[in-house]
Amino acid sequence: MSVISVGQAVVLGAVEGVTEFLPVSSTGHLKIVEGLMGIPVDDDAVVGFSAVIQVGAIAAVLVYFFKDIVRIVSAWGRGLRDREERYHHDYKFAWWVICATIPIVAVGLAAKPLIEGPLASLWVVAGSLIVGSGVMWVADQMGRHKRGEDDTSFKDAMLVGGSQILALLFPGFSRSGATMSTALILDLDRVAATRLSFFLGIPALTGAGLYELKDALGTGVGAVPLAVGTAVSFVVAYASIAWLLKFVAKHSFNAFVIYRIVVGVLLFGLLGAGVLHG
Repeated sequence: MSVISVGQAVVLGAVEGVTEFLPVSSTGHLKIVEGLMGIPVDDDAVVGFSAVIQVGAIAAVLVYFFKDIVRIVSAWGRGLRDREERYHHDYKFAWWVICATIPIVAVGLAAKPLIEGPLASLWVVAGSLIVGSGVMWVADQMGRHKRGEDDTSFKDAMLVGGSQILALLFPGFSRSGATMSTALILDLDRVAATRLSFFLGIPALTGAGLYELKDALGTGVGAVPLAVGTAVSFVVAYASIAWLLKFVAKHSFNAFVIYRIVVGVLLFGLLGAGVLHG
């Protein structure tokens, strides 16, 4: 019998879709909701389920940015064949995304026991939500927002890609929050920072989902809940991406900072009161 029902899969898929690309921590929110529904957050099958439904959110990125992705991949392919094409920004950008993914893959494989063990604690999530809020606020204040997407460099991609490790080790910090904050510190504008976060998340999150698929299917999560959760994640994430890009074009990240602090404090309260167990 599946450790996650179809109804729970719908809820978790919606949570994943809403929070994956907002700088509020999808992993943190999934763990909180799983805890409230009585689902064991440290169960291998549950960890695998959470990773796999991320693929639905990533699929939403692939669809939403389909033209951009085709342009970048095409430029990369042309550059492999033609030396002249290698001066094109899209060709370079494709390599930057590949290179920037290597650090998180290496750390993810090396630290897997810690990530799925002690660091999966809801206490870590609560603390990371609050600490990450401070980082995000400082980044938004100190960033000069003067560089666009075409101004990104290899250094930018590596630093922003490497910052994903913070979210990997400290669930609650937020992958998108870490990457956007780093991009803002590097003086990218909010839209460029957000789009860079999306593109860098594609290989990392897709790889994580495929890697965890065997655990999700083999240790207690049925194929139907997994498919439903992934499908819901896709639909909700697509709407979330469209909303976020419009929002950051005109607003700061302060609303997310406040929200994260409130959730972090509330989570500490629920853990302290014994309503949730970390």
